Amino acid sequence: MKNTQVSTAGIPYLHFGSGEPLVLIHGLGEVKEGWQSQYELSEYYELIIPDLRGHGEYRSIEGISIEAFAKDVIGLLNELSIESAHILGLSMGGAVAQEIYRQAPEMCRSLILTCTFHYMPKRLGKLYLKYRESQIEELTAEERRDNAAKKCLYSWNDESIQKFIECYQPEPSAFLASGKACMEVNNLSLLPRIKVPTLIIAGQYDSVLPPWLQLWMHKLIPHSEFVIMRNTGHVPKFEAKDRFNQLVSKFISKQKNCKASA
Repeated sequence: MKNTQVSTAGIPYLHFGSGEPLVLIHGLGEVKEGWQSQYELSEYYELIIPDLRGHGEYRSIEGISIEAFAKDVIGLLNELSIESAHILGLSMGGAVAQEIYRQAPEMCRSLILTCTFHYMPKRLGKLYLKYRESQIEELTAEERRDNAAKKCLYSWNDESIQKFIECYQPEPSAFLASGKACMEVNNLSLLPRIKVPTLIIAGQYDSVLPPWLQLWMHKLIPHSEFVIMRNTGHVPKFEAKDRFNQLVSKFISKQKNCKASA
């Protein structure tokens, strides 16, 4: 169990390991401890893992937006005197990673965008929010978590479902506010301007944000790399943790080697 620290701005975060800084940003309804399968990366990297506002131990839901999430992470990095870092975001966290690049491109050594999105059509967004609101009204918290697990996972075995439930702890009002924030994302003009090394990871059987979305992102980001992880759903970080961690490490190491040979 890693000890939570709290920034001067009130952001709960985990901070451990040594090496190049690597920020891990969780998805909608998740908590920072959802990156437990990546803790082993601390052998090679300095890990910074925050709770986004309204999630986990960060109880405040005031001003929830993708822009505010990104500002929080940037502020945390500044407080830790980290001038730049590799930024890895899953799902909503991937949208936050893109926004960090928009606000402070000099702080991004690279981007690793996993099972995420860059644009949400308004009509689809309204239908999604209506569906989510009905679930909150009609289902118990346990039923909502079970439904989310089965939607996000490729493997429905008890171990996978339990692991998902442990890191998926949405607070209803924060969940809806964050969901609405996701509906405002439109990075169609941002992606072609991204100049840092970027890896885009998709889950082969992701039914939340299917691979064609990440392929679209790949087409928009110059010189980006695109990988589909086979036999995974929306959360390959623990469904296939060894493959995922190796993919992340290999990508970051390649950037380091390129710099050394330049």
